Amino acid sequence: ENSLQKTFTCSSVNRSDVFVSPYALNLSSFTKLIRRLQERLPEFSKQEIVEAVQELRKINKGVLSGLAISSIEEKTSAIL
Repeated sequence: ENSLQKTFTCSSVNRSDVFVSPYALNLSSFTKLIRRLQERLPEFSKQEIVEAVQELRKINKGVLSGLAISSIEEKTSAIL
């Protein structure tokens, strides 16, 4: 009985208390983008590419949606 109560308590966390990654809703697309960039830019590490994509997002008012993949690739390449 006590363990059931603990389970219930843990599962009732307020959503506002939970950290949600900026990529959580579209992790698959982000992962695909990073892989494409790694293939296109093998001289850069994955970390460098991720940081460049994050910089592009910052430059683009916090979003990448609406940009074509080719545009994101070109702009990320320019940042690197």
